[in-house]
Amino acid sequence: MAIREIRVFGDPVLRTVCEPIETIDEGVRAMVADLCETVAFDGRAGLASTQIGYTQRAFSLHIDGEVSYILNPEIVALEGEPVPTGEGCLSVPDLWFDVLRYPRATVRGIDLDGRELVISGEGLLAQALQHECDHLDGKLYLSRLDREARGEAMRQIRTSSWF
Repeated sequence: MAIREIRVFGDPVLRTVCEPIETIDEGVRAMVADLCETVAFDGRAGLASTQIGYTQRAFSLHIDGEVSYILNPEIVALEGEPVPTGEGCLSVPDLWFDVLRYPRATVRGIDLDGRELVISGEGLLAQALQHECDHLDGKLYLSRLDREARGEAMRQIRTSSWF
């Protein structure tokens, strides 16, 4: 259990479609502990397994001061009309762009005991659920930008100090 380094744009693991977790073993428990420890900082709303180098389907959340996690999350409902929502990503530091996100989202998965979990919410929680599920499908939020915004994002990345 440790605070892990965040993988950044260009790392191939960020493009990996994560495998479902079939067996909850000590390795999965350690990954969840790493996810929860690494997300528990101010300004971090969510963290997908790929962002710390794992390729199993899991993410952690840090919303309203509470840290949680979910294994094998799948979006089961998106409600409302998508609206432009300011978004950033730990794996693409210092960038902030509007992304179309649904105002309400529901995700279903399991916990470390194999019990079903359903997480549903609005606002930042809905945004984080969508953003983290995208990560687990091998997508960065940049792929949701329109052509002009994506071009600007790529210009900023090329001139950034972290790339």
